[in-house]
Amino acid sequence: METKELIAFVLLLAGIPVSIGICTMSFRARDAAFLLMIVATLVTDKFDVNFLSAAWYRGTTRGIEVSLVDLLAVGVLAGGLLRSRPSEQRWYWPAGLGMLLLYLFCAGASVAWSEPRIFGVFELSKILRGILFFLAAASFVRTEREIRIFVLGLACGLCFESALAVKQRLLDGVYRVTGSLEHANSLSMYLCAVAPVVLAAVAAPIHKLWRALALAAVAGATLAIVLTVSRAGMPTFALAMVGTAAFGFSWRVTFQKLAVVALVFVGLAGILAKSWDTLMARYGEATFEEEYLDTRMEGRGYYLRLAQAIITDSVLGVGLNNWSYWVSKTYGARLGTPYSDYDRLGPDPDPEQVPSDDYAAPAHNLAALTVGEMGLPGLFVLGLMWLRWFQMGASFLWKKGNDLASRVGIGIFFGTWGVFLQSMTEWTYRQTHILFTVQIMMGTLAGLYWMKKRARRNLVHSRARARADGGVMAYEPAGA
Repeated sequence: METKELIAFVLLLAGIPVSIGICTMSFRARDAAFLLMIVATLVTDKFDVNFLSAAWYRGTTRGIEVSLVDLLAVGVLAGGLLRSRPSEQRWYWPAGLGMLLLYLFCAGASVAWSEPRIFGVFELSKILRGILFFLAAASFVRTEREIRIFVLGLACGLCFESALAVKQRLLDGVYRVTGSLEHANSLSMYLCAVAPVVLAAVAAPIHKLWRALALAAVAGATLAIVLTVSRAGMPTFALAMVGTAAFGFSWRVTFQKLAVVALVFVGLAGILAKSWDTLMARYGEATFEEEYLDTRMEGRGYYLRLAQAIITDSVLGVGLNNWSYWVSKTYGARLGTPYSDYDRLGPDPDPEQVPSDDYAAPAHNLAALTVGEMGLPGLFVLGLMWLRWFQMGASFLWKKGNDLASRVGIGIFFGTWGVFLQSMTEWTYRQTHILFTVQIMMGTLAGLYWMKKRARRNLVHSRARARADGGVMAYEPAGA
């Protein structure tokens, strides 16, 4: 362990009890930690250290990453477990946690039997961190007050990324803006995940200043998604936002709604007119046939063919986070695209001296990447996990109330679809910023799901008491 890693390790160990202590003693500090946790996921790489780092490896995780943002998650989770708010249940089993643990078990089994194991350990550590963020959000979100903090964090994140995107295009001349993330497609996936949630909150009865911030965040996200020039991201963003508007807003026609819709169309027309040449050039780079069917090109179809070749050899795949290693070593050459062999590198190679183009990139398709690394069992478990998330979100589509919890549940449902659809052309779900954001959303969704079940259970008990007393229920909570 290098000196800087040893210093970081000691500081992190010292920071854990401090974070736990502050979040346990002060509810306001816990609120601030949760808000900061949501926004800081966008810059988590600026505050992290990689233990056993393999920065030269072209995988989805290149070391055992630990960040100051993790300390915030630990504090929020431990604070909720050690000192719950008055009248709140200290612990409950969050919906979706079982599927996450099953996925973790499957990933661990993949690491245990595969070679090399070190790259799989890297990815396994990130999965554990994702579960930490899930549990922190699930333990925190219990009432509408915490939901407002959640929405505020996402709105601030959108404003931050939108401002960076505009700066990068206008001042830096960047063709495809990235915001604070590593790639334009990463930014587009973040926007597809988060913007529907903030849009849904606009339909709820919230303070006018909060609504103004949310509308500004949505407008900025709409501009930023165009500036990413993401071929999959832009239509996915449109579908997610239209779905959110259709299910999250009332269909009653008012002058205010007509004015907002007209303003939106005018704004979109202006953005598209300004960016039309850029968009057409981007979509004209490759046709569907060239991208997926032309065996002479390393397009999206190339990764599907690699996954098929791997599964033909072993239904268990090559091991978690071992895609780049084995495709570079064996499978790339089989498909006529030979790469360099990682085993030819020295024991401690200099990342600056290892050209990334000499080694295989992760599959630009989450399903292909998963089945190639974790085999058919891993793909099956991943599918179950996503189906559970969809089921939880879909429960808010029907018999929905006008409260913030119901609206945000709808937004998370369509935000989840946004991530899922773009994952058909990207592996970015595994990127640290996106993974943590999604897990925070899923933890919040688990909290909303628990709130809804609690309200329904309380209603049943109230009705039973009313029947026992010979009375009649005069009021039913929204969304029951």
